[in-house]
Amino acid sequence: MMNTAIKTDPAQTGPRFSPIEKPKSLKLKMVYWFIKRKLGKVITPVKVFYPRFPEALGLAGELGKLHNRFTIPPRLQHLISIYTATMNGCAFCVDIGKASAKQKKLNPSIFDDLLRFEESGGFTAAEKAALAYVDEVNRNKHVSDAIFDRLQRYFSEEEIIQITLLNAIENLYNLMNAPLNIGSDELCELMSSQ
Repeated sequence: MMNTAIKTDPAQTGPRFSPIEKPKSLKLKMVYWFIKRKLGKVITPVKVFYPRFPEALGLAGELGKLHNRFTIPPRLQHLISIYTATMNGCAFCVDIGKASAKQKKLNPSIFDDLLRFEESGGFTAAEKAALAYVDEVNRNKHVSDAIFDRLQRYFSEEEIIQITLLNAIENLYNLMNAPLNIGSDELCELMSSQ
């Protein structure tokens, strides 16, 4: 039987469930090996979620494949993901998003003004329109005609669907990690030392 003890100390900062370091199934052992090889360590969400509910691995794989099909620029993808994760208070997702951006050679300073994107000169008009859209979706679940019209000035219907879907996927990850206190795995630091 797996250790499923819930940590209840409100002051604690680690995950509410202990990460499972040694999975029992061969499939999970292979997943751990692959992730460690790719990222330098097995990330905490994998050690918390999948040993307890391995059926979710298929969903994660399909979302990964879908994400690879997006045609909106990688910089915008990272801006949307990190902005959404920041709004939702998901430290893990902010960390992995910034680490991924670093891996793709994006300038990390682009995230410094993210929470004040409208006033910043570091974003294009199209990026600001996409971030305003994501901001309103995350706050209200609906968007005004003005925000949607602004978005349509810069993006095709397919791109708007991709922006919407990317935001929804990021929210899924955020809502998996944040309630279980899955914080940063310090992936940015790990990638800097590699």
